[in-house]
Amino acid sequence: MKNLAILGLAGLLALGTSAAQAQTPGAHFIENFDDNGDGQVTLEEVRTKRADIFYMFDQNEDGVLDSAEYDLFDETRAADHENEGNGRGKGRQGEGMARDLNDLNGDGVVTQEEFLDATDAWFTMRDRNGDGVLTTADFGPRGG
Repeated sequence: MKNLAILGLAGLLALGTSAAQAQTPGAHFIENFDDNGDGQVTLEEVRTKRADIFYMFDQNEDGVLDSAEYDLFDETRAADHENEGNGRGKGRQGEGMARDLNDLNGDGVVTQEEFLDATDAWFTMRDRNGDGVLTTADFGPRGG
């Protein structure tokens, strides 16, 4: 059942990318994480989405993403980034999902607690103007 959910997630993410989004840094992220459609993403929306993502990839539902589960997660994200517009989605927002940034204790597996705890630091780093929400203005090259 979860395999179908993962395939559905990958399909949904791939379908939502338009030519304009491929040219607008962060548009793909906003589209996928903005639950209420207001054009901005709150910390709570990111926490909720990350919890859902963790659940989808925790195949055996043990609260841990082991190496095989994280490999599947990485592969799914890579396919999503490819569909996003020639790999343009590999910016810092993608780094927030990287295994090494989420394995907070360095033991080779990522617990649900670690995955969710990493959310706040990533959000703070990404929120360039410190207004508590993410918009496309928080993405793209710095200083521009």
